[in-house]
Amino acid sequence: MFSWLANAWRVPELRKRVLFTAMILALYRLGAWMPAPGVNASQIQSYFKNQGGTVLGLLNLFSGGALSSFAIFALGIMPYVTASIIIQLLAVVIPKLEQLQKEGEAGQAKISQYTRYSTIGLAAVQSLGYAYLFKRQGALDANAGRVVLIVVTLTAGTALLMWMGELITKRGIGNGISLLIFASILTSAPAGIQAWANGGPLEKLFFPIFAVGIVVAVVFVQEGQRRIPIQYAKRMVGERLMGGGATYMPLRVNMAGVIPVIFAAAVMAFPPTIAQFFPGTSNFINHQFRPSDWPYLALEAILIITFTYFYTAVQFNPVDQADNLRKQGGYIPGIRPGAPTAQYLDRVLSRLTLPGALYLAIIAVLPSIFIRYGSFSQATSRALGGTSVLIVVGVALDTMRQMESQMMMRNYEGFLK
Repeated sequence: MFSWLANAWRVPELRKRVLFTAMILALYRLGAWMPAPGVNASQIQSYFKNQGGTVLGLLNLFSGGALSSFAIFALGIMPYVTASIIIQLLAVVIPKLEQLQKEGEAGQAKISQYTRYSTIGLAAVQSLGYAYLFKRQGALDANAGRVVLIVVTLTAGTALLMWMGELITKRGIGNGISLLIFASILTSAPAGIQAWANGGPLEKLFFPIFAVGIVVAVVFVQEGQRRIPIQYAKRMVGERLMGGGATYMPLRVNMAGVIPVIFAAAVMAFPPTIAQFFPGTSNFINHQFRPSDWPYLALEAILIITFTYFYTAVQFNPVDQADNLRKQGGYIPGIRPGAPTAQYLDRVLSRLTLPGALYLAIIAVLPSIFIRYGSFSQATSRALGGTSVLIVVGVALDTMRQMESQMMMRNYEGFLK
């Protein structure tokens, strides 16, 4: 491993990408520490001391603690994730958006533009909802002008985060949006470790086993794949006989990665934001619809399973894959090219996606079950278990996989086996 890291550091382009990513993440953490103008961070933090098991506590985890001090990046990147979900769902029912998805880079650029506009609108609504909530709870002393300033600041912070995430994707290592969420969750790890160290004997003994088990399960399923054998027929090109040979098409058990978990968290966070404008509904959601309650867990699991199938369908189109194989002279032994190949791939992918979706849902809800029925503290379970470990390990694997491809291109031995 150390030799691999040394080789990675010797590659100038890879070294620049890693340093650029680290710089952007450092700026993100700086913005998550700076309170918005006119905000008394200590008052907001006092209010959040009683919100550990509520939806607000979970949102604070995804913002890296920025929400608990109402910092510039208090909204985090979740408005962008929510906007992406809305646009992708609308593309299913709106023919114009569906047509844009098929127009290549030009269509994707237009969809990205719609997503950015939607992000700004959602960020403005969400920041206004938080300002109204904190003011109603006595945690924010602000008049109408100061509220407008806070809303503009937090909305601009979300737009800046969106731009920073795109910069990481383009000039850094890994998916920028996922890495921002990754960095946010890691900031809660020290608090989780401290809570574990101060916990009871059972928590000190069993929680490391529980956390290591989740890590092993995540790595095992994330790296698991079904290899579809592919045979290429020989073809005459001029006077030469070209092609032939056998290979395979890898279909991962969890092709969607950790995106369904992030999507489900974004959807679950959206109703509480709207409910802030209705005091009775807000109290019900924050105190009755808690992340450790069964209605929340059931809805979260259903959303994760749904988004796993949806995102897998977006990532892998059996019809296109079958058409590409036919054009390249490839076929699956025992399966006719064309429509039968597409049906075979769709059937295999559906069977693979089901265990992958169930795995994501089970691991995501486990920490909440331990909070409700176990002896683990909320800080320990939220910071070091379930959803947090799932996202951290999944994003780390995807980032390492991208670095692996960069290393292999330069004839260096890879790290992942």
